[in-house]
Amino acid sequence: MKNSAILLVQCPDRRGLDAAIADFIYWHGGDILHFEQHQAGSERFYLARIEWDLTGFEVDLKDFPKWFTPIAEEFSIRWRITTSSHRPRVAIFVSKYDHCLVDLLYRQRNGELACEIPLIISNHVDAKRHADFHGIPYHVIPVTKENKPQAEQQELDLLRENKIELVVLARYMQVLSSDFIRHFPQQIINIHHSFLPAFVGAKPHHQAFERGVKLIGATAHYVTEVLDDGPIIEQGVARISHRDALDDLVEKGREMERVTLCRAVRWHIENRIMLYGNKTVIFE
Repeated sequence: MKNSAILLVQCPDRRGLDAAIADFIYWHGGDILHFEQHQAGSERFYLARIEWDLTGFEVDLKDFPKWFTPIAEEFSIRWRITTSSHRPRVAIFVSKYDHCLVDLLYRQRNGELACEIPLIISNHVDAKRHADFHGIPYHVIPVTKENKPQAEQQELDLLRENKIELVVLARYMQVLSSDFIRHFPQQIINIHHSFLPAFVGAKPHHQAFERGVKLIGATAHYVTEVLDDGPIIEQGVARISHRDALDDLVEKGREMERVTLCRAVRWHIENRIMLYGNKTVIFE
C-alpha cells in the first residue's frame, strides 16, 4: 500500500502556483509522485491534484495547515488533504435490482475499491442474501409517500452512527428529499440507467425503445436537489439495432451500469474528482 499524501487545490490561476506548491513539498522532504493540474473555464480557474510519498516528509499531516496556510493565503487557495491509506466509509442504497450492488461488493472484497462498507440500506428485502454472504448489516426501511420523512430520518441516523463519508445509490429507486441531500453535499453518487441528459426519470429504457435510438447509455453523477441533474462523473454507451427488443436494452444497460458506477465510486474514494460549477474534472 502506498504511503502518500493527496492535496486537492482550487483557486484563481496565477503565475507561480505550480512552483510554489512543488517547492513547498520539496523543501519539506516530500517526493512528488503525481502533479496534475487543469485550468477550467474562460477565466482559467486552477484545479490541481498533487500526490507525494510521505517517506521522509518532515511535516506531520496534523500540522500541515500551519505550514501550508501562508501559501494558501498568498494564492487564495481552497484546499483539502488526505492520505492514500484512508479507506472511506461507504453506505450502499439498493432496491430490487441487485446487479450494481453485487458488483460493488465483489470489487470491494478483492481490493479494487479501497473503502469500507459497514452497512447496506434498502426499501426491499430482496438483496439481503448478498449482504449476508459478505457479512454486512442489511437494514430494510420501507418508504411510502406517507412515511418518507420518518424513513429518511431513520436512514440519516444509521449513516451518522456508522460515520458514513459516501452514499452510493446502486439502483435505489427512491427520490431523496432536499433535506437528506443537504446532509451529504457532493457525497451521494447515483447511477442512472440512461445517457443523461436524455431520458431522465423513470423507465428510461422504455423511453429509448419507443424513440428508436441507436445508442443507449448509463450515467453516474452526484446527486443534487434537481432530479438526475447533478454533475456527471462517468458515462457509458452501447450500440443497439432494430433487432433489439426492450429486454435486450435492459440487459445491455445492466453491464454499462455496473462498470460506470464502479469507475465513479473508485475515482471518488481515490480523491480524483474535483467540481467546477456543474461539471467534474477527473484526474485519472
